[in-house]
Amino acid sequence: MARLADYFVLVAFGPHPRGSGEGQGQILQRFPEKDWEDNPFPQGIELFCQPSGWQLCPERNPPTFFVAVLTDINSERHYCACLTFWEPVDPTQVSEVVCTEDATEREEDADEGGQAWLSPTAPANPGQLFAPKTLVLVSRLDHAEVFRNSLGLIYAIHVEGLNVCLENVIGNLLTCTVPLAGGSQRTISLGAGDRQVIQTPLVDSLPVSRCSVALLFRQLGITNVLSLFCAALTEHKVLFLSRSYQRLADACRGLLALLFPLRYSFTYVPILPAQLLEVLSTPTPFIIGVNAAFQAETQELLDVIVADLDGGTVTVPECVHIPSLPEPLQSQTHNVLSMVLDPELELADLAFPPPTTTASSLKMQDKELRAVFLRLFAQLLQGYRWCLHIVRIHPEPVIRFHKAAFLGQRGLVEDDFLMKVLEGMAFAGFVSERGVPYRPTDLFDELVAHEVARMRADENHPQRVLRHVQELAEQLYKNENPYPAVAMHKVQRPGEASHLRRTPRPFPRLDEGTIQWIVDQAAAKMQGAPPAVKAERKTTVPSGPPMTAILERCSGPHINSARRLEVVRNCISYVFEGKMLEAKKLLPAVLRALKGRAARRCLAQELHLHVQQNRAVLDHQQFDFVVRMMNCCLQDCTSLDEHGIAAALLPLVTAFCRKLSPGVTQFAYSCVQEHVVWSTPQFWEAMFYGDVQTHIRALYLEPSDDQVSPSQEVGEAQSQDDERSALDVASEQRRLWPTLSREKQQELVQKEESTVFSQAIHYANRMSYLLLPLDSSKSRLLRERAGLGDLESASNSLVTNSMAGSVAESYDTESGFEDAETCDVAGAVVRFINRFVDKVCTESGVTSDHLKGLHVMVPDIVQMHIETLEAVHRESKRLPPIQKPKLLRPRLLPGEECVLDGLRVYLLPDGREEGVGGSGGGPALLPAEGAVFLTTYRVIFTGMPTDPLVGEQVVVRSFPVATLTKEKRISVQTPVDQLLQDGLQLRSCTFQLLKMAFDEEVGSDSAELFRKQLHKLRYPPDIRGTFAFTLGTALTSGRPARAAKDKGPSLRALSRNLVKNAKKTIGRQYVTRKKYNPPGWEHRGQPSPEDQEDEISVSEELEPSTLTPSSALKPSDRMTMSSLVERACCRDYQRLGLGTLSSSLSRAKSEPFRISPVNRMYAICRSYPGLLIVPQSIQDNALQRVSRCYRQNRFPVVCWRSGRSKAVLLRSGGLHGKGVVGLFKAQNAPSPGQAQADSSSLEQEKYLQAVVSSMPRCADSSGRNTLSGFSSAHMGSHVPSPRARVTTLSNPMAASASRRTAPQGKWSSVRASGRSSGLGADVGSRLAGRDLLSTPQTNGAPPDPGFLRPQRAALYIIGDKAQLKGVRPDPLQQWELVPIEVFEARQVKASFKKLLKACVPGCPTVESSPASFLRSLEESEWLIQIHKLLQISVLVVELLDSGSSVLVSLEDGWDITTQVVSLVQLLSDPFYRTLEGFRLLVEKEWLSFGHRFSHRGAHTPAGQSSGFTPVFLQFLDCVHQVHLQFPMEFEFSQFYLKFLGYHHASRRFRTFLLDSDYERIELGLLYEEKGERKGQLACRSLWEYADRLSKKTPVFYNYTYAPEDTEVLRPYSNVSNLKVWDYYTEETLAEGPPYDWELAQGPPEPPEEERPDGGALQSRRRVVWPCYDSRPRVQPDAISRLLEELQRLETELGRPPERWKDTWDRVKAVQRLEGRPDGRGTPSSLLVSTVPHHRRSLGVYLQEGPVGSTLSLSLDSDQSSGSTTSSSRQAARRSTSTLYSQFQTAESENRSYEGTLYKKGAFMKPWKARWFVLDKTKHQLRYYDHRVDTECKGVIDLAEVEAVAPGTPTMGAPKTVDEKAFFDVKTTRRVYNFCAQDVPSAQQWVDRIQSCLSDA
Repeated sequence: MARLADYFVLVAFGPHPRGSGEGQGQILQRFPEKDWEDNPFPQGIELFCQPSGWQLCPERNPPTFFVAVLTDINSERHYCACLTFWEPVDPTQVSEVVCTEDATEREEDADEGGQAWLSPTAPANPGQLFAPKTLVLVSRLDHAEVFRNSLGLIYAIHVEGLNVCLENVIGNLLTCTVPLAGGSQRTISLGAGDRQVIQTPLVDSLPVSRCSVALLFRQLGITNVLSLFCAALTEHKVLFLSRSYQRLADACRGLLALLFPLRYSFTYVPILPAQLLEVLSTPTPFIIGVNAAFQAETQELLDVIVADLDGGTVTVPECVHIPSLPEPLQSQTHNVLSMVLDPELELADLAFPPPTTTASSLKMQDKELRAVFLRLFAQLLQGYRWCLHIVRIHPEPVIRFHKAAFLGQRGLVEDDFLMKVLEGMAFAGFVSERGVPYRPTDLFDELVAHEVARMRADENHPQRVLRHVQELAEQLYKNENPYPAVAMHKVQRPGEASHLRRTPRPFPRLDEGTIQWIVDQAAAKMQGAPPAVKAERKTTVPSGPPMTAILERCSGPHINSARRLEVVRNCISYVFEGKMLEAKKLLPAVLRALKGRAARRCLAQELHLHVQQNRAVLDHQQFDFVVRMMNCCLQDCTSLDEHGIAAALLPLVTAFCRKLSPGVTQFAYSCVQEHVVWSTPQFWEAMFYGDVQTHIRALYLEPSDDQVSPSQEVGEAQSQDDERSALDVASEQRRLWPTLSREKQQELVQKEESTVFSQAIHYANRMSYLLLPLDSSKSRLLRERAGLGDLESASNSLVTNSMAGSVAESYDTESGFEDAETCDVAGAVVRFINRFVDKVCTESGVTSDHLKGLHVMVPDIVQMHIETLEAVHRESKRLPPIQKPKLLRPRLLPGEECVLDGLRVYLLPDGREEGVGGSGGGPALLPAEGAVFLTTYRVIFTGMPTDPLVGEQVVVRSFPVATLTKEKRISVQTPVDQLLQDGLQLRSCTFQLLKMAFDEEVGSDSAELFRKQLHKLRYPPDIRGTFAFTLGTALTSGRPARAAKDKGPSLRALSRNLVKNAKKTIGRQYVTRKKYNPPGWEHRGQPSPEDQEDEISVSEELEPSTLTPSSALKPSDRMTMSSLVERACCRDYQRLGLGTLSSSLSRAKSEPFRISPVNRMYAICRSYPGLLIVPQSIQDNALQRVSRCYRQNRFPVVCWRSGRSKAVLLRSGGLHGKGVVGLFKAQNAPSPGQAQADSSSLEQEKYLQAVVSSMPRCADSSGRNTLSGFSSAHMGSHVPSPRARVTTLSNPMAASASRRTAPQGKWSSVRASGRSSGLGADVGSRLAGRDLLSTPQTNGAPPDPGFLRPQRAALYIIGDKAQLKGVRPDPLQQWELVPIEVFEARQVKASFKKLLKACVPGCPTVESSPASFLRSLEESEWLIQIHKLLQISVLVVELLDSGSSVLVSLEDGWDITTQVVSLVQLLSDPFYRTLEGFRLLVEKEWLSFGHRFSHRGAHTPAGQSSGFTPVFLQFLDCVHQVHLQFPMEFEFSQFYLKFLGYHHASRRFRTFLLDSDYERIELGLLYEEKGERKGQLACRSLWEYADRLSKKTPVFYNYTYAPEDTEVLRPYSNVSNLKVWDYYTEETLAEGPPYDWELAQGPPEPPEEERPDGGALQSRRRVVWPCYDSRPRVQPDAISRLLEELQRLETELGRPPERWKDTWDRVKAVQRLEGRPDGRGTPSSLLVSTVPHHRRSLGVYLQEGPVGSTLSLSLDSDQSSGSTTSSSRQAARRSTSTLYSQFQTAESENRSYEGTLYKKGAFMKPWKARWFVLDKTKHQLRYYDHRVDTECKGVIDLAEVEAVAPGTPTMGAPKTVDEKAFFDVKTTRRVYNFCAQDVPSAQQWVDRIQSCLSDA
């Protein structure tokens, strides 16, 4: 029995002592006045009676009632029932209050200017005020209804003036006792004619919730309550707000009821008084209720979850993450809750809903909701009893919970929610309270033990679940209301509105004596009675079914585990039977299988069997295998070891051993230490408790003789014992404990204590085994362990153990620190073990003496073990090392040197399939074991796959150092020994990735050195440190670095140097530094030029005396320009007919454009070439002013002219603020008097006007044809002939004019350099539709539809939208602005980064589906940028084709502008689609016009921060897209594009170094190496290298090349038409990237003789692995194969093999004959085309024409088999030398006429006899040194010949020859002087040449 109420208190309003506006509560009386001994009077009751503060009130409020909860220091809860009513205030009291207030307020006024305050609504007359008074009952029992009735009765007696003595009622209330529990009921009366019935719940442990849970759900809804539930369980702070105190109390009570069976053990205050609001900022979790009036004060709490009961919302702050329930429990719980709360939801959709069922009463619904949560806990915690460790049974049970095992068996290791719950205080309380094996049980124990199977069966049957919930709800309801048919309460209540009546008197002062006497009487009676003992029915708590391991949640490969387990067993049996070769074959499969949990368990069991059979002593090989398998098992163990693998292996690692020498044995533990699990305290604790439990169970199971009766078989007893779990044994012992004698009890306690103690000693040994390293200087994990040992934190995740911290420390054994280090290790281990011993022994109740003994023992154990290990270490070093594979040396390029020799590493698989035998087929080539080499040019890995089943394949992966974009340290497991090692991940912009783990023999200092050297090579301080410069130069070592101040010379200094050196070099412009003294770089002499078709050699004479000074430099002197003339730009300008230098110098007015040498000193624009094409009418001095209007001074210059429409393409930088924009904004042309007519914008307008007027059709507006084609296919409409093709040429010579090319001398390979980066353009949405280019008219007229207006602008300026805002169109419509959106370089960089990650992921993806690749590809937006570039380019092509000129003026003019103008020229001009033309295009637009290769490629430390931005690569990708759509239009192959993409970034050649011609000249790069080429030096120019390679092999040649001269390409640009370039995705592991041709000739294969099987010699078959071999090389296309075969046969016949190009040309010549009608196509004509004219792509767009089986490849002409001879001749004519000039031929078929002629060399050169060949087919005149020479020395293109005329002898001509034997051939470039042997042969030559010209 217990007291119903402990104290009755009367609290009234009193003035505040400090005189603040509010009053305060004062306790008027309390009964009893003395504290009870067992229950002292709680403090602070007066605060809780009026939580919002004590205030006077202007009117009488109705009485209120609520129950507050106070928690005392022993965490006992006291329930304070408060009934408050209001009484009129005594005027004197009020005035007293007001006086004190006034006094303090006056003081405050002086400070703050405040206002005196009485009460918010205080009337003038103080007589009207009412003060609160509260009756309080304090109790430890929660009977709120009884308290409400009792206090109500006392108030009713006072208000109604009933004739009942109040003292008696209160006395009876304080002496009333009620039963505690057990479902009894008691009727009480307080002596006022009242009657109440008190019921106690059946089971005390189940909470009583009444309706509170149902109300909580009604107020907040399901989702909100669930998140509050999770928040309370995971120890977050929860705050309830409401205007009602009763609601707050109910909500808190409801939330606590939901948490059952866990008890909330943090701060719990359902009603918090206003004065204590600062409690809310406490750091500990809480559940608190606060009046909604104080909501503002709760706003700034950052980590509190606020539930507003009145508004029905729950607010979770951003910084708080509430983990949700694990699925599927979350959704199941949600569904069941909605079924309980809204039963009609299920029926809402029925056609014939059943008659409405009555909803449960609120009380019943409350129990149903609780039942749902009770089931949820039973599902969450099912099987928890199987993870309890009973550590002690007597004198009190000590129980620990094995959290890791529980999570592992449930498969919920990753689950955030469960992890947090198990770590929480509530769960710790749950284990200590419910873990006890012998105690009273309740509903939850039954549920979790017996109903789990039923719950799992019911999962998918909602109705059965609901039935179960209702059954549980019945039990819960019965528990709260055991006697439903109870007699009703009978209690007097005050009348309606009684509080408004004027009460005659205030609440009376009660007589203390009377009440005290009643209390004392009752106490005396109680003393006589025997104490009420709560009879508890204790039983053994059921454990339920053992936890069935939930299916291994493994990914696909590990599911078929039976086969895998078989493999593991076989491998182990092979090892122990000594069949090592068999075991070795199986090992990789075993290591893969060990990823699965079942296989790891199987391994532990198998090894355990061998230990039991006494087979633990192994030989070296066996030992090695066993250790490797153990390491593999342990590598995936987390620090918690939730699957018990480490626990199972722990006894084995101390069992398996090998004999090293007599008396020295090495145990397996010394080889498996590097795993995080061994340094985790929780792991050791769980292991320790598990072992203690086993021993204590054994202690009580030992059968003593008297227990076994003779009749009983011992075996039976034993088997029964075996089945009993430790908890059962403990339960039995606890039941017997009270019956045992004192001595017996003492003896058991002692036995248990010594069991624990002996285990502690055992574990101190075990821990020293696994924590002390074999070689203390090597163990890296230990340093962390040492750190770990010093940390007090028990948590140690994998993150803490990452290697990041330990890279810097590398301990050197020879450094003399070894001893100190060892001591340090010993100290750390001793500290770690001591901390462990302290913790477990204190928890397990080991005596303090024993504990002290242990502390003394631990250092000795450690010391002893260290001494043992020293001997083992010494002996193990003497073992012969395991044979590691020999390091394979990589093949190096000539001039490439090794910087760091091979570091042994493992190459690990990254996200690509190639190396792991994915969909491409083939075995797993990665991981591979080998070495990484660092050379001056590359990072190279060579090695062999670790899987021996793969065979002897060599794996090579490499990339140029210059392409490294990211280097990241990683910590990974080595694939062989499964040790945690340092690693390095290197990513390259050539789409290679090296993910390497260093072998343990590689020290951290070597790895660090590798990183430093790599960094040094990647970012050389000076560009001359790059491989392209250091390669093959003798100056490498001796050259001092340039002075820092000299890095960027001033323009003045540069021009001064230019002039000086030009003077020295006989007027040849050659530029070097004056300030720079070392002779190796400064003085380069150049002898007088020889014949220009021959090589122009620059001697490397270093003596200044060889230089002949010239008097002065005249800018107009043609020789000054000769160097510049050689540049690609000039050759191209002449080909396009844009002017020659001579015409520019003589200012011939006939041509609209001229070549201006204004920038020859690079004074106007440093990033432009020295010679520029400008309108003829513009003076050079005006250009300086025009350039100021443009960014980087890049003013508009012409870069291409259409041969047909004569429209020109111009390029420039973006506009500055003033300039065109200002010019266009003025609608009238500015008159000279206007202020805004400043000179530069006027110049600019003049300049644009000059451009417009220089166009031939400028005046002819009527004859302009509209742009017919832009509504073509990529706009979506399919017109019958979507491509508008112009088939006739207005001028028969226009074709040849547009096709002119410079003679193909070798001098043309002019050097230049750089590297790429990114920008792109966003064509605005209006450019995507048909209204392309229609600019809004300012006069309000609607924009014109597309291009179809009759008169279009002569010039379109394509500019950045941002710059051209608000620009008005030109009134004369001569030019028009096209604003487009441009993306910036940084967007290209970001996009490329994502593309790189998509194509080379870095780590294997979780979902390796193609969808994930496509998703990441889409996110990169790379193809969208390609689409935009192509779209803009096609638009410009259309404009040019229709006769309008276009100026591309975007960004700074060197990124996007370059991409667009290059693409436009490629699409418009077939010449640029040849090998020679494409090279010229790149040299002209990218190199000469200053694309910043070094900056965009981050070549130097300065560019390091900006990163790699692949603008040039993006351009190549665009070309690749066009190539795919028009495969017959390009002379070069896709491989050529990849080759350029690779080498523009590789820094192998000097071509793509530096940012402009200016910088290249400054460094002496542009003209320096012409003389060196004859030597065997490695090529420095990429073009020269490509030329040489083309002669040897057709690798860059496209066999399907069959051009149409007039074809303007208009590719589709939609993303759906674009393909991912295989350059990004393909990889060949056999040889590394195939772009360094010398290296890509196949891997260094073992010689044939060494092959064990003789069969390899006879058979020429070989297996091709898609993931390994280079398919194009192993299976070349048919033509390449035939060419190779021809060469082989010729070699066998002993003839010198003919060049492949000659053979190919001959085949084509034969084919052309067969194509004619008289030659009749024979079956051998593989080269006939029936493709329609308008589209020549190969089968890409089948809808456009009959492209089917009739398609064959026309390789030279586009005629079909029925075409006429004339068209055939025309086609042959079109195949001019421009297309094949790269390939010199010497075959007889192409020699129309040949003989010896004397030829006069170029300026200052002598006459020489040469062998000349006239070639009609190629339309060229070639010459050789002598008749049998195969190397052509020069070519005169007959397309350029203007006249053949008689000549005259000049100085040095042959003396004996007749004058009439001389003749001259005049070309557009120069005049050639020839001399024949006699007059007839001269006549013959002239006739032949003339007939060739007339044939054309």
